[in-house]
Amino acid sequence: MRLAAVHTYPVKGCHRLDHDGARVEPWGLAGDRRWMVVDAHGVGVTQRETSALVGLRAQVRDGGLMLRAAGRPDLAVLEPTDAQPVPVRTFRSRLLPVPALPAGPPADDWITALLGRPVRLVWLGRPTRHIAAGDREHDTGDQVSFADAYPLLLTGAASLDALNGWLAEAGEPPVPMARFRPNLVVEGAPAWAEDGWAGRRLRVGSAVFSAAGPCDRCLVTTTDQETGVRGKEPLRTLARHRNIGQKLLFGLHLVSDGPGEINVGDPVTLVD
Repeated sequence: MRLAAVHTYPVKGCHRLDHDGARVEPWGLAGDRRWMVVDAHGVGVTQRETSALVGLRAQVRDGGLMLRAAGRPDLAVLEPTDAQPVPVRTFRSRLLPVPALPAGPPADDWITALLGRPVRLVWLGRPTRHIAAGDREHDTGDQVSFADAYPLLLTGAASLDALNGWLAEAGEPPVPMARFRPNLVVEGAPAWAEDGWAGRRLRVGSAVFSAAGPCDRCLVTTTDQETGVRGKEPLRTLARHRNIGQKLLFGLHLVSDGPGEINVGDPVTLVD
């Protein structure tokens, strides 16, 4: 098995960045989901609420971000290290509030114009717990980015091929891996092999990860990550073929066991 692709999402819900390699930190890949768009109540705004986020193409720069979108002027945003923290949540219910730093009016106005609704941009200066201890099978501790549940997501190329085979049988067009917004894509493993990795550890490059369990998919997978157009697939097909325990499964959650470096082409091996 080998690592076929590496992706990060600097702003939660934004367009992906493709990498040849990445630094692994305790809370995930460097630069991944340290920024989040929030509403007036401090709750994260994701593609579940507005597919227009696919048009936000944020580039990580030293000490901040460059915000880009079609038809909008580029905007440089600095990490607001001196700002007063505000409490935010990644979702409205059950999650713990965490202190984040507001990026300021220029960034807020820029993203508000892009999304067509009043929002703010915040930065997670210090990754911290936002899901109560005991609410997940594998607790990530206090070092977590703005990721939904676990720091990283791995998907298998062969599993996508199998899914696209089912879509073809149903007369539907194939979907790209971007629909599933993974951090790591592995090739060389059989379809759905990752189902059997839960509870085990994987080595990629110099990094080791614990596999926390399979990923239950949501509405975001039906959103074209280039255009924002929504359909019914692949959720409808996952519901027919991958409904396991009333969850539509595709991909595997990972937790970093410590710092390291990963690169496309690195071997992927099961440690135990």
